[in-house]
Amino acid sequence: MTENTNPLKRYYRQPQISIQLPSKGKYYPADVLQQTTTSEHQVLPMTAMDELAFRTPDSMMSGQATVDVIKSCIPTILDPWQLVNYDIDTVLIAIRIASYGETMDITSGVPVTGETVTHAVNLPQMLDQLRRDQITDQCTLQGGLTVQVSPLTYKQITDSQLKTFEQQRIYAQVSQSEMTAEEKTKRFTDSFHVLSKLNMDLLVGNIAKITLPSGEAVSDRAQIKEFIQNADAKLIKELENKLAELRQQGSIKPIKIKATEEQIKAGVPATYEVPITFDNANFFV
Repeated sequence: MTENTNPLKRYYRQPQISIQLPSKGKYYPADVLQQTTTSEHQVLPMTAMDELAFRTPDSMMSGQATVDVIKSCIPTILDPWQLVNYDIDTVLIAIRIASYGETMDITSGVPVTGETVTHAVNLPQMLDQLRRDQITDQCTLQGGLTVQVSPLTYKQITDSQLKTFEQQRIYAQVSQSEMTAEEKTKRFTDSFHVLSKLNMDLLVGNIAKITLPSGEAVSDRAQIKEFIQNADAKLIKELENKLAELRQQGSIKPIKIKATEEQIKAGVPATYEVPITFDNANFFV
């Protein structure tokens, strides 16, 4: 192999930080995540091409830009599409730190007054909080059923978001169209069925195994789907709530903001929460 003798090589990007994934790599085969001796993964800053990819709306919406940037910045993540939901926020925060530094400005609205304010958040502190998360991948329902969770992948999450967006777009178009009431009802019904199937597929995909109080375990996806379709609505609602709660593991928690004296006088709560999301509005300096 020819050695790279480019004299500019010394100016190539270098790893800025190392991270441990909240999942500890538990859910990944060798073709998804390259194991390291320290269980840490080095993070490179973004290149100019990475920035360009992240600024392309279509690529961002499809998830392809995020996948390409993760592969570029964290080479030991071989297939970012298979990242589980517990690890996604940690990866994005790490790339943001490696590329632009340890703080990020977020803009939010103030409750009651509606004024817009900007806050600086400490990203290493967020990473440290996520690192301390102890991932639990099972829950027990009131009836004694124990559910072993199969975490959702970035591919599953992205596909779900795209399909939901498409149905919302169709709904808006139909609402504003000149279709007859009968035609609109049919299109709305079709859209409802698509979303219902999507929710069903996500729910089934989020379950690896269900164990009965007797100890008998069911991991067959068809049987799990049949159970979800035929169980009491109250039981399935409990299951959905438990799984939604577990999916929040490894995700960035909202930050608490203290209101100023003037804001409190205007009726703003003394403290309020602001959610943290990564998008084109705040990811770049």
